[in-house]
Amino acid sequence: MLLRISLIVAILAGLGAGGLGFYEFNTQIPALKDQRDAEHGKFTTEQGEHNKTKTALKKTQSELATTQQELADTKSERDKALARADAQEKRANDLSDKLDKTKAERDAAQNELAAYKATDLTPEQIVALNGKIKEANKKIAAIEGEKAALGRSLAKAKAELDRILGTNPDIPLPAGLAGKVEVVDPKWDFVVLNIGDDQGVIEDGQLLVSRNGKLVAKVVVKSVMKSKCVANVIPGWKLSDLYEGDVVTPAHPAS
Repeated sequence: MLLRISLIVAILAGLGAGGLGFYEFNTQIPALKDQRDAEHGKFTTEQGEHNKTKTALKKTQSELATTQQELADTKSERDKALARADAQEKRANDLSDKLDKTKAERDAAQNELAAYKATDLTPEQIVALNGKIKEANKKIAAIEGEKAALGRSLAKAKAELDRILGTNPDIPLPAGLAGKVEVVDPKWDFVVLNIGDDQGVIEDGQLLVSRNGKLVAKVVVKSVMKSKCVANVIPGWKLSDLYEGDVVTPAHPAS
């Protein structure tokens, strides 16, 4: 009998322990699942942030490479423009020296002619001296023409250099430059002017359009030919319609 009671007590104790374990098991399992889900969510979030960071880093590296290449290209263009400007300036200085020398030779010949006229110089000698003076004047005219052309070329080179360096956005045009509108396209807001490279017009130079002394618009040169150019009307600067015959002058005349 005592043995049966002991067995019953042992069985009841085992059932109690099992029930308690089952209760604890059922209580802890959801908590563990919640903890696992939280850890998994945290890992997923961190992985997403990591991927975003990697993508942003790649983009930044690509932009840096592009910027470095653009910087190298700009430096190359600047160096080329500097070289062209230096070459043009050297040629201009050489022409100035040549022009001064030729003028000196002409003045010497004129002085010599004046001295000979005061003497009993023969007609043949006077004709020869006159020929020398005419030849010197031809040379001077040719040199001055070449010097003017070189001056325009130098102005273009300096304007190009200023655009590259960003030092002077307002490109100066010859102070005495004046022209007229020959063709107007109101649909696309561009005009054709009767002035061009021979008159010192430079691409991206700005001109004021006026009529009877009143401002009509401001235009910017986009294409330059020998004696003509094409310019676009600058947005916000069209005060009235443009017509053929309107006068154009530099917006930024050279000092």
